[in-house]
Amino acid sequence: MAIIAVLDFGSQYTQVIARRIRECKVHSRIFPYTTSAEQLREEGVSGIILSGGPASVKAANSPRPDSAIFRLGVPVLGICYGLQLLAEMNGGAVANSTQREYGNGKLTLKGESVLLGGIKGPITVWNSHGDKVTKLPKGAKTVACTENSAYAVIEDAKNLRYGLQFHPEVNHTQHGTKILKNFLFKICRAKADWKMSNYVEEAIATVREQVGKSNVILALSGGVDSSVVAALLHKAIGKQLTCVFVDHGLLRLNERQQVEKMFRDHFKMNLIVVDAADRFLGKLKGVTDPEKKRKIIGHEFIKVFEDEFSKIAKKSKAEFLAQGTIYPDVIESISIDGNPAATIKSHHNVGGLPKKMKLKLVEPIRELFKDEVRALGLEVGLPYDMLWRHPFPGPGLGVRVLGEVKKEYCDILRQADAIFIEELHKAKWYYKTWQAFAVFIPVRTVGVMGDERTYDYLIGLRAIHSTDAMTADWAHLPPELLQRASTRIINEVKGVNRVVYDISSKPPATIEWE
Repeated sequence: MAIIAVLDFGSQYTQVIARRIRECKVHSRIFPYTTSAEQLREEGVSGIILSGGPASVKAANSPRPDSAIFRLGVPVLGICYGLQLLAEMNGGAVANSTQREYGNGKLTLKGESVLLGGIKGPITVWNSHGDKVTKLPKGAKTVACTENSAYAVIEDAKNLRYGLQFHPEVNHTQHGTKILKNFLFKICRAKADWKMSNYVEEAIATVREQVGKSNVILALSGGVDSSVVAALLHKAIGKQLTCVFVDHGLLRLNERQQVEKMFRDHFKMNLIVVDAADRFLGKLKGVTDPEKKRKIIGHEFIKVFEDEFSKIAKKSKAEFLAQGTIYPDVIESISIDGNPAATIKSHHNVGGLPKKMKLKLVEPIRELFKDEVRALGLEVGLPYDMLWRHPFPGPGLGVRVLGEVKKEYCDILRQADAIFIEELHKAKWYYKTWQAFAVFIPVRTVGVMGDERTYDYLIGLRAIHSTDAMTADWAHLPPELLQRASTRIINEVKGVNRVVYDISSKPPATIEWE
Protein backbone atom coordinates (compact mmCIF):
# COMPACT_ATOMS: atom_id res chain seq x y z
CA MET A 1 0.00 0.00 0.00
CA ALA A 2 1.33 3.43 -0.98
CA ILE A 3 2.18 5.82 1.86
CA ILE A 4 2.44 9.55 1.34
CA ALA A 5 4.39 11.26 4.10
CA VAL A 6 3.34 14.78 5.10
CA LEU A 7 6.14 16.55 6.97
CA ASP A 8 4.61 19.00 9.43
CA PHE A 9 6.14 22.47 9.64
CA GLY A 10 3.35 23.88 11.79
CA SER A 11 0.69 24.79 9.25
CA GLN A 12 -2.88 24.94 10.52
CA TYR A 13 -3.68 23.00 7.34
CA THR A 14 -1.21 20.11 7.72
CA GLN A 15 -3.90 17.62 8.68
CA VAL A 16 -6.15 18.94 5.94
CA ILE A 17 -3.46 17.90 3.44
CA ALA A 18 -3.39 14.40 4.90
CA ARG A 19 -7.17 14.27 4.92
CA ARG A 20 -7.44 15.31 1.25
CA ILE A 21 -5.00 12.54 0.35
CA ARG A 22 -7.06 9.98 2.24
CA GLU A 23 -10.16 11.24 0.44
CA CYS A 24 -8.35 10.18 -2.73
CA LYS A 25 -8.11 6.70 -1.13
CA VAL A 26 -4.34 6.95 -0.72
CA HIS A 27 -2.81 6.26 2.68
CA SER A 28 -1.19 9.32 4.25
CA ARG A 29 0.68 9.84 7.50
CA ILE A 30 1.91 12.98 9.21
CA PHE A 31 5.51 13.03 10.43
CA PRO A 32 7.42 15.69 12.40
CA TYR A 33 9.57 17.80 10.09
CA THR A 34 12.62 16.42 11.95
CA THR A 35 11.96 12.87 10.69
CA SER A 36 15.09 11.47 9.06
CA ALA A 37 15.25 10.43 5.45
CA GLU A 38 16.32 6.96 6.61
CA GLN A 39 13.14 6.55 8.68
CA LEU A 40 11.01 7.64 5.73
CA ARG A 41 12.82 5.10 3.58
CA GLU A 42 12.11 2.38 6.14
CA GLU A 43 8.44 3.40 6.19
CA GLY A 44 8.33 2.79 2.46
CA VAL A 45 6.95 6.19 1.50
CA SER A 46 6.16 6.72 -2.19
CA GLY A 47 5.95 10.50 -1.94
CA ILE A 48 6.69 13.35 0.46
CA ILE A 49 4.78 16.60 0.98
CA LEU A 50 6.36 19.51 2.85
CA SER A 51 3.56 21.43 4.58
CA GLY A 52 3.22 25.14 4.98
CA GLY A 53 4.08 26.85 8.24
CA PRO A 54 4.22 30.19 10.06
CA ALA A 55 8.02 30.53 9.97
CA SER A 56 10.18 32.32 7.42
CA VAL A 57 13.01 30.44 5.74
CA LYS A 58 15.03 33.64 6.15
CA ALA A 59 14.73 33.52 9.95
CA ALA A 60 17.47 32.07 12.12
CA ASN A 61 16.71 28.53 13.30
CA SER A 62 13.74 28.18 10.94
CA PRO A 63 12.49 24.56 10.86
CA ARG A 64 14.18 22.50 8.15
CA PRO A 65 13.91 18.87 7.07
CA ASP A 66 16.70 16.36 6.62
CA SER A 67 18.27 17.43 3.31
CA ALA A 68 18.64 13.75 2.36
CA ILE A 69 14.89 13.54 1.66
CA PHE A 70 15.62 15.17 -1.70
CA ARG A 71 17.88 12.21 -2.58
CA LEU A 72 15.51 9.40 -1.62
CA GLY A 73 14.34 8.94 -5.18
CA VAL A 74 10.68 9.68 -4.36
CA PRO A 75 8.74 12.79 -5.46
CA VAL A 76 8.72 15.75 -3.08
CA LEU A 77 6.01 18.43 -3.17
CA GLY A 78 6.52 21.67 -1.25
CA ILE A 79 3.46 23.73 -0.32
CA CYS A 80 3.88 27.41 0.59
CA TYR A 81 6.66 27.36 3.23
CA GLY A 82 7.47 23.88 1.91
CA LEU A 83 8.08 25.31 -1.57
CA GLN A 84 10.38 27.97 -0.15
CA LEU A 85 12.36 25.31 1.73
CA LEU A 86 12.60 23.15 -1.38
CA ALA A 87 13.89 26.10 -3.39
CA GLU A 88 16.45 27.41 -0.91
CA MET A 89 17.79 23.96 -0.01
CA ASN A 90 18.36 23.08 -3.68
CA GLY A 91 20.14 26.10 -5.12
CA GLY A 92 17.26 28.57 -5.34
CA ALA A 93 16.63 31.73 -3.38
CA VAL A 94 13.84 33.17 -1.23
CA ALA A 95 13.28 36.76 -0.16
CA ASN A 96 10.85 38.68 2.02
CA SER A 97 8.16 40.12 -0.23
CA THR A 98 7.16 43.77 -0.06
CA GLN A 99 3.69 42.72 -1.24
CA ARG A 100 2.43 39.84 0.83
CA GLU A 101 -0.27 37.53 -0.49
CA TYR A 102 -3.09 36.50 1.83
CA GLY A 103 -6.47 35.16 0.74
CA ASN A 104 -7.64 34.72 -2.83
CA GLY A 105 -5.24 35.18 -5.71
CA LYS A 106 -5.25 34.55 -9.45
CA LEU A 107 -3.00 31.80 -10.79
CA THR A 108 -1.93 32.14 -14.42
CA LEU A 109 -0.68 28.97 -16.15
CA LYS A 110 2.50 29.02 -18.26
CA GLY A 111 3.30 26.08 -20.51
CA GLU A 112 2.99 22.32 -20.00
CA SER A 113 2.62 21.02 -16.46
CA VAL A 114 2.06 17.65 -14.82
CA LEU A 115 0.84 19.15 -11.54
CA LEU A 116 -1.66 21.35 -13.37
CA GLY A 117 -2.59 18.78 -16.00
CA GLY A 118 -6.23 18.90 -17.07
CA ILE A 119 -6.72 22.38 -15.61
CA LYS A 120 -7.48 25.44 -17.69
CA GLY A 121 -6.41 28.77 -16.24
CA PRO A 122 -6.55 31.24 -14.81
CA ILE A 123 -7.87 29.82 -11.53
CA THR A 124 -8.46 31.21 -8.05
CA VAL A 125 -6.04 29.97 -5.38
CA TRP A 126 -5.67 30.55 -1.64
CA ASN A 127 -2.45 32.27 -0.56
CA SER A 128 -0.99 32.76 2.88
CA HIS A 129 2.63 33.87 2.68
CA GLY A 130 4.94 36.81 3.20
CA ASP A 131 8.05 35.38 1.49
CA LYS A 132 8.43 34.30 -2.11
CA VAL A 133 10.86 32.38 -4.31
CA THR A 134 13.10 34.78 -6.24
CA LYS A 135 15.39 32.22 -7.91
CA LEU A 136 14.49 28.75 -9.13
CA PRO A 137 16.26 25.73 -7.64
CA LYS A 138 18.59 23.90 -9.98
CA GLY A 139 16.79 21.95 -12.70
CA ALA A 140 13.36 23.46 -12.03
CA LYS A 141 11.07 25.39 -14.33
CA THR A 142 8.13 27.65 -13.56
CA VAL A 143 4.73 26.58 -14.89
CA ALA A 144 2.45 29.15 -13.23
CA CYS A 145 2.59 32.55 -11.55
CA THR A 146 0.40 34.86 -9.46
CA GLU A 147 0.22 38.61 -9.32
CA ASN A 148 3.06 38.70 -6.82
CA SER A 149 4.94 35.41 -7.34
CA ALA A 150 6.73 34.67 -10.58
CA TYR A 151 7.40 31.12 -9.37
CA ALA A 152 4.03 30.13 -7.90
CA VAL A 153 4.22 26.58 -9.33
CA ILE A 154 7.53 24.93 -10.15
CA GLU A 155 8.48 21.49 -11.48
CA ASP A 156 11.68 19.49 -11.77
CA ALA A 157 10.69 16.13 -13.26
CA LYS A 158 14.27 14.82 -13.39
CA ASN A 159 14.91 15.34 -9.69
CA LEU A 160 11.28 14.70 -8.67
CA ARG A 161 10.86 18.12 -7.02
CA TYR A 162 7.63 20.08 -7.25
CA GLY A 163 6.30 23.17 -5.51
CA LEU A 164 3.16 25.25 -4.98
CA GLN A 165 3.19 28.71 -3.42
CA PHE A 166 -0.53 28.43 -2.61
CA HIS A 167 -2.60 25.90 -0.61
CA PRO A 168 -4.30 23.26 -2.83
CA GLU A 169 -5.74 21.49 0.23
CA VAL A 170 -8.25 24.21 1.18
CA ASN A 171 -11.68 24.57 -0.38
CA HIS A 172 -10.92 28.13 -1.48
CA THR A 173 -8.47 26.90 -4.15
CA GLN A 174 -10.13 25.93 -7.41
CA HIS A 175 -9.17 22.45 -8.63
CA GLY A 176 -7.06 21.92 -5.49
CA THR A 177 -8.02 18.25 -5.26
CA LYS A 178 -7.21 17.78 -8.95
CA ILE A 179 -3.72 19.20 -8.35
CA LEU A 180 -3.16 16.82 -5.43
CA LYS A 181 -4.47 13.89 -7.50
CA ASN A 182 -2.00 14.76 -10.26
CA PHE A 183 0.80 14.58 -7.71
CA LEU A 184 -0.47 11.33 -6.20
CA PHE A 185 -1.35 9.37 -9.31
CA LYS A 186 0.68 10.89 -12.17
CA ILE A 187 3.86 11.71 -10.28
CA CYS A 188 3.99 9.33 -7.28
CA ARG A 189 2.19 6.53 -9.17
CA ALA A 190 0.17 5.78 -6.04
CA LYS A 191 -2.82 3.45 -6.08
CA ALA A 192 -6.21 4.29 -4.61
CA ASP A 193 -6.24 1.29 -2.24
CA TRP A 194 -6.75 2.83 1.22
CA LYS A 195 -10.12 2.65 2.96
CA MET A 196 -11.50 3.03 6.48
CA SER A 197 -11.58 -0.73 7.02
CA ASN A 198 -7.79 -0.64 6.66
CA TYR A 199 -7.63 1.96 9.41
CA VAL A 200 -9.80 -0.19 11.68
CA GLU A 201 -7.45 -3.13 11.24
CA GLU A 202 -4.40 -0.96 11.87
CA ALA A 203 -5.97 0.75 14.90
CA ILE A 204 -7.00 -2.57 16.49
CA ALA A 205 -3.52 -4.01 15.94
CA THR A 206 -1.90 -0.87 17.36
CA VAL A 207 -4.12 -0.87 20.45
CA ARG A 208 -3.47 -4.53 21.14
CA GLU A 209 0.27 -4.02 20.79
CA GLN A 210 0.25 -0.93 23.02
CA VAL A 211 -2.04 -2.30 25.72
CA GLY A 212 -1.02 -5.94 25.84
CA LYS A 213 -2.82 -7.67 28.70
CA SER A 214 -3.37 -4.47 30.71
CA ASN A 215 -6.77 -2.96 31.34
CA VAL A 216 -7.93 0.35 29.91
CA ILE A 217 -10.18 3.02 31.40
CA LEU A 218 -12.09 5.03 28.82
CA ALA A 219 -13.20 8.58 29.46
CA LEU A 220 -16.64 8.08 27.95
CA SER A 221 -18.68 11.24 27.38
CA GLY A 222 -21.39 9.74 25.17
CA GLY A 223 -20.42 11.98 22.26
CA VAL A 224 -19.38 10.76 18.83
CA ASP A 225 -15.64 10.65 19.47
CA SER A 226 -15.55 8.77 22.77
CA SER A 227 -18.38 6.47 21.64
CA VAL A 228 -16.38 5.43 18.58
CA VAL A 229 -13.33 4.86 20.76
CA ALA A 230 -15.44 2.73 23.11
CA ALA A 231 -16.68 0.54 20.25
CA LEU A 232 -13.22 0.28 18.71
CA LEU A 233 -11.55 -0.62 22.00
CA HIS A 234 -14.32 -3.08 22.86
CA LYS A 235 -13.66 -4.74 19.51
CA ALA A 236 -9.91 -4.76 20.16
CA ILE A 237 -9.62 -5.76 23.82
CA GLY A 238 -13.12 -6.70 25.01
CA LYS A 239 -13.38 -7.14 28.78
CA GLN A 240 -10.07 -5.33 29.34
CA LEU A 241 -12.02 -2.08 28.81
CA THR A 242 -13.84 -0.23 31.59
CA CYS A 243 -15.85 2.84 30.58
CA VAL A 244 -16.13 5.66 33.10
CA PHE A 245 -18.83 8.24 32.53
CA VAL A 246 -18.59 11.41 34.60
CA ASP A 247 -21.71 13.41 35.30
CA HIS A 248 -19.97 16.73 35.87
CA GLY A 249 -23.14 18.78 35.94
CA LEU A 250 -22.30 20.22 32.52
CA LEU A 251 -24.25 17.72 30.40
CA ARG A 252 -27.11 18.18 27.97
CA LEU A 253 -30.67 17.37 29.02
CA ASN A 254 -31.13 13.67 29.95
CA GLU A 255 -27.67 12.80 28.66
CA ARG A 256 -26.67 10.63 31.60
CA GLN A 257 -29.70 8.39 31.17
CA GLN A 258 -29.09 8.04 27.44
CA VAL A 259 -25.47 6.98 27.95
CA GLU A 260 -26.40 4.37 30.54
CA LYS A 261 -29.07 2.90 28.29
CA MET A 262 -26.80 2.76 25.24
CA PHE A 263 -23.57 1.37 26.67
CA ARG A 264 -24.60 -0.58 29.74
CA ASP A 265 -27.90 -2.00 28.51
CA HIS A 266 -27.38 -2.27 24.75
CA PHE A 267 -23.64 -2.86 24.26
CA LYS A 268 -23.19 -4.68 27.60
CA MET A 269 -19.98 -2.79 28.34
CA ASN A 270 -18.57 -2.40 31.82
CA LEU A 271 -19.76 1.12 32.65
CA ILE A 272 -19.10 3.09 35.83
CA VAL A 273 -21.07 6.33 36.33
CA VAL A 274 -19.56 8.96 38.63
CA ASP A 275 -21.78 11.73 40.02
CA ALA A 276 -19.33 14.64 40.31
CA ALA A 277 -21.53 17.65 39.55
CA ASP A 278 -20.94 19.39 42.88
CA ARG A 279 -17.22 18.74 42.62
CA PHE A 280 -16.87 20.38 39.19
CA LEU A 281 -19.20 23.30 39.86
CA GLY A 282 -17.34 24.00 43.09
CA LYS A 283 -14.00 24.18 41.25
CA LEU A 284 -15.51 26.52 38.64
CA LYS A 285 -17.01 28.94 41.16
CA GLY A 286 -15.90 32.50 40.44
CA VAL A 287 -13.91 31.50 37.30
CA THR A 288 -14.74 33.47 34.14
CA ASP A 289 -11.71 33.06 31.86
CA PRO A 290 -12.42 30.44 29.14
CA GLU A 291 -8.90 28.98 29.18
CA LYS A 292 -8.94 28.64 32.97
CA LYS A 293 -12.32 26.91 32.80
CA ARG A 294 -11.04 24.44 30.20
CA LYS A 295 -7.92 23.73 32.26
CA ILE A 296 -9.90 23.27 35.47
CA ILE A 297 -12.36 20.90 33.82
CA GLY A 298 -9.56 18.97 32.14
CA HIS A 299 -7.55 18.64 35.34
CA GLU A 300 -10.62 17.65 37.35
CA PHE A 301 -11.50 14.99 34.78
CA ILE A 302 -8.08 13.43 35.21
CA LYS A 303 -8.38 13.58 38.99
CA VAL A 304 -11.76 11.84 38.81
CA PHE A 305 -10.35 9.14 36.56
CA GLU A 306 -7.31 8.71 38.79
CA ASP A 307 -9.68 8.24 41.72
CA GLU A 308 -11.58 5.61 39.75
CA PHE A 309 -8.31 4.06 38.62
CA SER A 310 -7.25 3.49 42.21
CA LYS A 311 -10.54 1.70 42.84
CA ILE A 312 -10.34 -0.38 39.66
CA ALA A 313 -6.69 -1.22 40.32
CA LYS A 314 -7.71 -3.12 43.45
CA LYS A 315 -9.65 -5.53 41.27
CA SER A 316 -7.59 -5.59 38.07
CA LYS A 317 -4.47 -4.17 36.48
CA ALA A 318 -5.27 -0.90 34.66
CA GLU A 319 -2.44 1.15 33.16
CA PHE A 320 -4.08 3.08 30.34
CA LEU A 321 -6.54 5.94 29.93
CA ALA A 322 -8.33 6.12 26.56
CA GLN A 323 -9.60 9.40 25.14
CA GLY A 324 -11.60 10.51 22.11
CA THR A 325 -9.06 13.11 21.03
CA ILE A 326 -9.34 13.97 17.31
CA TYR A 327 -7.06 16.07 15.16
CA PRO A 328 -8.90 19.43 15.28
CA ASP A 329 -8.47 19.23 19.08
CA VAL A 330 -4.77 18.67 18.63
CA ILE A 331 -3.97 21.20 15.95
CA GLU A 332 -5.66 24.09 17.80
CA SER A 333 -3.79 23.17 20.99
CA ILE A 334 -0.29 22.72 19.61
CA SER A 335 2.24 24.95 21.37
CA ILE A 336 5.30 26.46 19.82
CA ASP A 337 7.50 24.42 22.19
CA GLY A 338 6.69 21.15 20.48
CA ASN A 339 5.71 22.31 17.01
CA PRO A 340 6.13 25.48 14.94
CA ALA A 341 2.35 26.03 14.82
CA ALA A 342 0.70 28.79 16.85
CA THR A 343 -1.75 28.08 19.68
CA ILE A 344 -5.39 29.11 19.09
CA LYS A 345 -7.06 27.59 22.14
CA SER A 346 -6.55 24.52 24.27
CA HIS A 347 -8.90 21.57 24.26
CA HIS A 348 -10.08 19.48 27.19
CA ASN A 349 -8.55 16.27 25.88
CA VAL A 350 -5.26 17.94 24.99
CA GLY A 351 -4.56 20.97 27.13
CA GLY A 352 -5.99 19.77 30.43
CA LEU A 353 -3.65 16.84 31.12
CA PRO A 354 -1.32 17.09 34.12
CA LYS A 355 2.35 16.51 33.33
CA LYS A 356 2.60 13.70 35.88
CA MET A 357 -0.44 11.63 35.03
CA LYS A 358 -0.55 8.14 36.49
CA LEU A 359 -2.19 6.61 33.40
CA LYS A 360 -0.67 6.19 29.95
CA LEU A 361 -2.77 7.52 27.07
CA VAL A 362 -4.51 5.55 24.35
CA GLU A 363 -5.83 7.84 21.59
CA PRO A 364 -6.73 5.67 18.58
CA ILE A 365 -8.55 8.41 16.60
CA ARG A 366 -6.09 11.23 17.27
CA GLU A 367 -5.25 11.62 13.56
CA LEU A 368 -8.83 11.64 12.25
CA PHE A 369 -11.26 14.41 11.41
CA LYS A 370 -14.87 14.24 12.54
CA ASP A 371 -16.24 12.88 9.25
CA GLU A 372 -13.58 10.14 9.31
CA VAL A 373 -14.45 9.30 12.91
CA ARG A 374 -18.06 8.78 11.85
CA ALA A 375 -16.99 6.53 8.97
CA LEU A 376 -14.91 4.55 11.45
CA GLY A 377 -17.94 4.29 13.75
CA LEU A 378 -19.97 2.64 10.99
CA GLU A 379 -17.16 0.15 10.45
CA VAL A 380 -17.28 -0.90 14.12
CA GLY A 381 -21.06 -1.20 14.21
CA LEU A 382 -22.37 1.97 15.85
CA PRO A 383 -25.83 3.26 14.80
CA TYR A 384 -26.21 6.16 12.39
CA ASP A 385 -28.18 8.33 14.83
CA MET A 386 -25.37 8.19 17.37
CA LEU A 387 -22.62 8.86 14.85
CA TRP A 388 -24.32 11.83 13.25
CA ARG A 389 -25.25 13.40 16.54
CA HIS A 390 -23.77 16.87 16.67
CA PRO A 391 -20.36 17.32 18.33
CA PHE A 392 -20.33 18.26 22.00
CA PRO A 393 -17.22 19.82 23.59
CA GLY A 394 -15.29 17.92 26.26
CA PRO A 395 -15.86 20.70 28.83
CA GLY A 396 -19.59 20.46 28.06
CA LEU A 397 -21.73 23.42 29.04
CA GLY A 398 -18.69 24.84 30.79
CA VAL A 399 -17.79 26.59 27.54
CA ARG A 400 -21.38 27.30 26.51
CA VAL A 401 -22.20 29.19 29.68
CA LEU A 402 -20.23 32.37 29.14
CA GLY A 403 -18.35 33.64 32.15
CA GLU A 404 -18.90 32.01 35.54
CA VAL A 405 -20.60 28.61 35.44
CA LYS A 406 -23.53 28.21 37.83
CA LYS A 407 -26.06 25.40 38.20
CA GLU A 408 -28.89 27.87 37.58
CA TYR A 409 -27.32 28.92 34.28
CA CYS A 410 -26.72 25.30 33.22
CA ASP A 411 -30.33 24.34 33.95
CA ILE A 412 -31.60 27.24 31.83
CA LEU A 413 -29.21 26.38 29.01
CA ARG A 414 -30.09 22.67 29.04
CA GLN A 415 -33.76 23.44 28.46
CA ALA A 416 -33.10 26.06 25.77
CA ASP A 417 -30.67 23.80 23.92
CA ALA A 418 -33.09 20.85 23.99
CA ILE A 419 -35.85 23.01 22.49
CA PHE A 420 -33.57 24.28 19.72
CA ILE A 421 -32.43 20.74 18.82
CA GLU A 422 -36.02 19.48 18.90
CA GLU A 423 -37.14 22.20 16.49
CA LEU A 424 -34.23 21.40 14.16
CA HIS A 425 -35.34 17.77 14.07
CA LYS A 426 -38.97 18.69 13.42
CA ALA A 427 -37.96 20.93 10.52
CA LYS A 428 -35.56 18.24 9.20
CA TRP A 429 -32.65 20.60 9.55
CA TYR A 430 -30.68 18.76 12.23
CA TYR A 431 -28.74 16.53 9.83
CA LYS A 432 -28.35 19.37 7.36
CA THR A 433 -26.17 21.20 9.88
CA TRP A 434 -22.82 20.00 11.16
CA GLN A 435 -23.34 21.43 14.64
CA ALA A 436 -26.04 23.41 16.43
CA PHE A 437 -26.41 24.47 20.02
CA ALA A 438 -27.53 27.16 22.42
CA VAL A 439 -25.30 29.48 24.45
CA PHE A 440 -26.12 31.08 27.80
CA ILE A 441 -25.15 34.75 27.88
CA PRO A 442 -25.08 36.15 31.43
CA VAL A 443 -26.59 39.47 30.40
CA ARG A 444 -30.05 40.59 31.49
CA THR A 445 -32.25 42.48 29.05
CA VAL A 446 -35.58 44.24 29.49
CA GLY A 447 -38.66 42.54 28.08
CA VAL A 448 -42.44 42.54 28.32
CA MET A 449 -44.56 39.50 29.20
CA GLY A 450 -48.27 39.78 29.95
CA ASP A 451 -48.05 43.59 30.14
CA GLU A 452 -45.39 43.24 32.82
CA ARG A 453 -41.75 44.25 32.65
CA THR A 454 -39.20 41.43 32.72
CA TYR A 455 -35.47 41.60 33.25
CA ASP A 456 -34.14 38.19 32.24
CA TYR A 457 -31.26 36.44 30.52
CA LEU A 458 -30.19 36.15 26.89
CA ILE A 459 -29.80 32.92 24.88
CA GLY A 460 -27.68 32.73 21.74
CA LEU A 461 -28.32 30.10 19.06
CA ARG A 462 -25.55 28.78 16.83
CA ALA A 463 -25.79 26.48 13.78
CA ILE A 464 -22.96 25.90 11.31
CA HIS A 465 -21.95 23.94 8.22
CA SER A 466 -18.53 22.27 8.22
CA THR A 467 -16.74 19.07 7.23
CA ASP A 468 -13.68 19.07 9.46
CA ALA A 469 -14.12 21.80 12.14
CA MET A 470 -11.16 23.71 10.73
CA THR A 471 -13.46 26.10 8.87
CA ALA A 472 -17.19 26.67 9.24
CA ASP A 473 -19.99 28.77 7.74
CA TRP A 474 -23.10 29.79 9.65
CA ALA A 475 -26.23 27.96 8.60
CA HIS A 476 -28.96 29.99 6.90
CA LEU A 477 -31.79 28.45 8.88
CA PRO A 478 -35.35 29.28 7.77
CA PRO A 479 -36.73 32.32 9.64
CA GLU A 480 -39.81 30.28 10.58
CA LEU A 481 -37.64 27.70 12.33
CA LEU A 482 -35.76 30.35 14.26
CA GLN A 483 -39.01 32.04 15.19
CA ARG A 484 -40.49 28.82 16.57
CA ALA A 485 -37.35 28.05 18.56
CA SER A 486 -37.19 31.59 19.94
CA THR A 487 -40.88 31.64 20.89
CA ARG A 488 -40.71 28.28 22.63
CA ILE A 489 -37.53 29.12 24.53
CA ILE A 490 -38.93 32.42 25.81
CA ASN A 491 -42.29 30.87 26.70
CA GLU A 492 -41.04 27.59 28.20
CA VAL A 493 -37.71 28.43 29.83
CA LYS A 494 -38.07 30.48 32.96
CA GLY A 495 -35.46 33.23 33.18
CA VAL A 496 -35.11 33.94 29.43
CA ASN A 497 -36.75 36.81 27.58
CA ARG A 498 -34.57 37.25 24.49
CA VAL A 499 -32.98 34.97 21.85
CA VAL A 500 -30.34 35.93 19.24
CA TYR A 501 -28.80 33.99 16.31
CA ASP A 502 -25.05 33.88 15.64
CA ILE A 503 -24.12 34.60 11.99
CA SER A 504 -20.32 34.43 12.40
CA SER A 505 -18.14 32.07 10.38
CA LYS A 506 -14.86 30.35 11.30
CA PRO A 507 -12.51 32.07 10.80
CA PRO A 508 -12.56 34.73 12.20
CA ALA A 509 -14.80 33.32 14.96
CA THR A 510 -14.43 29.83 16.43
CA ILE A 511 -17.33 27.37 16.46
CA GLU A 512 -17.79 27.45 20.22
CA TRP A 513 -18.11 30.84 21.86
CA GLU A 514 -15.40 30.02 24.37
